Amino acid sequence: MSPAENKTIVVGVTGASGAVLAQAALRLLEADARVARIHLVVTDTGARLLAHELGIATSDAKKLPSLLVGKRAAKTDVLPNKDVGASIASGSYPVDAMVVIPCSMGTLATIAAGTSDDLIARAADVCLKEGRRLVLCVRDTPFSRIHLENMLRAQQAGAVIMPAIVSFYHQPKTIDDLVAQYVYRVLAQMGLEQERMYRWEGQAKSRVHEA
Repeated sequence: MSPAENKTIVVGVTGASGAVLAQAALRLLEADARVARIHLVVTDTGARLLAHELGIATSDAKKLPSLLVGKRAAKTDVLPNKDVGASIASGSYPVDAMVVIPCSMGTLATIAAGTSDDLIARAADVCLKEGRRLVLCVRDTPFSRIHLENMLRAQQAGAVIMPAIVSFYHQPKTIDDLVAQYVYRVLAQMGLEQERMYRWEGQAKSRVHEA
């Protein structure tokens, strides 16, 4: 594992709905002093998702991180999803944690089956075999039995299954509030707790609004 202030993180983006979650995660990782390097891998359907939901599209993959972050993304490099020989495809390359956000049911299936037929699946497989933290932000509804069995199989192999389900106990006022709290919790699962994450302290200490 890397030192506390020198972490390497892999971010995979697939075609499941929820591009704003990937964008928020990347912005937080870029701003986090504990993170030194980010490898971004986007599937073909993930690129379509970014274009459809965020209006972000480019023929130059190197420009994608900066477009997502909204400024120069100094820590992030893009790796082609078809390049199964990239650095993160090997267990000898040091990675601290990986997140697939959002994670489609198709990508979940390939990870659960261990087929490693593209870079996201292979990098995830490496995290599992090396005992590294892997967070899968699955996004679909309703779940079929196949989906549930794949989630269980991946979880039993060591993955953290974190469906893209928002919370309301922090009394969000905007969609950004919902997105932020979810992504804070995702990063906490990766060993990167966020100071702004709302933490439940019990009913007696929660905010109560009277009519």
